[in-house]
Amino acid sequence: MTTTVRTEGIGPSAVFALPWLVAEEHGYFAAEDIEVEFVENRAEQTLTEPAEDHQLVDSIRNHVPFEEGQVDLYRACEWGQIRRAHDSRRGAKIIGKRSSIAVMALMAAPGSRYTYPQTLANAPIAVSFHNGNHYAAIQMLEGFLTPSEIKTVGYHTIDGYHAVKKGEAAVVALSEPWIALAEKQGFQKVIETHYAGLELAAPDFDPAVYAACNRAIGRAIADIDADKRRYLHYLIDSLPEEFHGELTPDDFHLPRLRYAEPAPYTREEFEKSYAWMQQWGLIESGAAYTDLVVELPGADALK
Repeated sequence: MTTTVRTEGIGPSAVFALPWLVAEEHGYFAAEDIEVEFVENRAEQTLTEPAEDHQLVDSIRNHVPFEEGQVDLYRACEWGQIRRAHDSRRGAKIIGKRSSIAVMALMAAPGSRYTYPQTLANAPIAVSFHNGNHYAAIQMLEGFLTPSEIKTVGYHTIDGYHAVKKGEAAVVALSEPWIALAEKQGFQKVIETHYAGLELAAPDFDPAVYAACNRAIGRAIADIDADKRRYLHYLIDSLPEEFHGELTPDDFHLPRLRYAEPAPYTREEFEKSYAWMQQWGLIESGAAYTDLVVELPGADALK
């Protein structure tokens, strides 16, 4: 009997869902008796101007279809998923690590005076609040600047990109394919990092179905690692229309694109990240690992 799984995977989330897209392309889900439906994410809140306080921005961001029951599971950064599991009206649970090891870079305009992390003291840093670029930007800079010197400002990614070009923001936090685009347009990189992500699932999502999905994902990761350029069209097509035709697969630095076998999310990992978020005032205290995470039997269940 075929099981239908609805997940995000098109639009801005393509880089994080690439193994899912490749697994679907090659029929690996069908081999597990799973039919995947890819749903475009959508936000309720639209920022009409930069937001200086992350508390003014809904942590659910563009994952509203999940909250409305149109999506069974989706993937995003570790910190954001902790926050969304905490805030979810639907009772979302962290079910495991995503396979995408995301890259994030702070990019300045061509010829900008912002050339290394310390130059960003008290300068506006364009991020998308409660997404990976928000949290990763802080973690990249806290080794160079004091907390009071780190001035993140909330934008939609495309607006942050244009704000840097106009000189309204010092840098913008970007993932792929935006990094490749920015480099091709002459932006200069100030600092770069990789970070982990998590998958959130509906509270009644079957762990056995998740394990089957991950077997398909594992096969797709092997294909991606064997020939990354073959699948870069998914990332290129995810850029806004105004940038269509700007990039080719040859514009990407392939080592930035990293994917790993799905794995459980451990209590130790959760507690370390949760404590860091509390330190920065990014989440309330009081939540426990057992409140937010599905405790799967272990790594063997994912193989």
